[in-house]
Amino acid sequence: MKRSTMIAALGAALLASTGLARAEGELNIFNWGNYTSPELIKKFSDEYKIKVTVTDYDSNDTALGKIRQGGHGFDIVVPSASYVQIWVEEGLLLESNPNQMENFKNVDPRWVDVDFDPGRKYTVPWQWGSTGVSVDTAVYKGDINTSAIFLDPPAELAGKINVVPEMADVMHLAITYMGGEPCTGDKEILKKVRDKLVEAKTKWISMNYGNIEAMAKGDYAATVNWNGASLRMRDAKASIHYGYPKEGYPLWMDNAAILKDAKNVENAKLFLNYVMAPENAALISNFAKYANGIKGSEKFMPPEMATAPEIVTPAEFADKGKFMLRCAPEVQEIYTKIWTEVQK
Repeated sequence: MKRSTMIAALGAALLASTGLARAEGELNIFNWGNYTSPELIKKFSDEYKIKVTVTDYDSNDTALGKIRQGGHGFDIVVPSASYVQIWVEEGLLLESNPNQMENFKNVDPRWVDVDFDPGRKYTVPWQWGSTGVSVDTAVYKGDINTSAIFLDPPAELAGKINVVPEMADVMHLAITYMGGEPCTGDKEILKKVRDKLVEAKTKWISMNYGNIEAMAKGDYAATVNWNGASLRMRDAKASIHYGYPKEGYPLWMDNAAILKDAKNVENAKLFLNYVMAPENAALISNFAKYANGIKGSEKFMPPEMATAPEIVTPAEFADKGKFMLRCAPEVQEIYTKIWTEVQK
């Protein structure tokens, strides 16, 4: 090896070992719509000289279907906890071992060793929250802490309700409303759930995502919704409030992971480590308004998020939330049949 070449190689190795190596190239992120902080992306892109492209999807099933087809060109995806095991079993994720990355020390102990990714071999926390109902209290002044808002809607709301077309969330809400447990295979309960959903749908105006602007403009008076999205609605219109269904509601976590066929693996690893830094995790939360699972991020977030009722669950409803995990395949098949009928 020529002396000049050797010096260049040693210099590059030194930069890499000290964490000062400058990355270049591209990174392609596949994430939920309106969920990725532009400020985070610009900061990462400027720091590492990486061109970042973000492509949106509207559901777990949409994302999974797209990646299964291949030829997608994405490096990072952000599946929910209830879907992570499917991605792993189908060999779609790279075992990138985030648990060995420098910033993994910042992950809140609650989220270090999770059932859906034991030891965190594939994923890092992105954001987590709950699914409930958002209601314009200028239209309806009754109790909003119930799934009756969309399953047995009061007259003031009938015909003005949107339901996000996310099967796992809606089925969880409907099953607990009808007295069942999440992931139940009880045929009697599930028949009641099916009948209730089909009946209730006649009083809905739509089944759409992207409802923040629609609620703020008054196109809807209520919607099944995620807590952070509801906070963003209240920021736009003060009369919109978030209800925690007392019958039961789902908790969830979305997680960033590297795809097995990613073309920019090293840049993707940089990004996973980057979002585990408290100040960067805070940028994600500041934009989408959800908790993020990273210790120390709170001090970089707006003070109002520390007390917002959409983020801090009222004590009386805290034990009504249950974490959504994957249901047994035979149970999932029944849910899919019910959901297909509801969507007709």
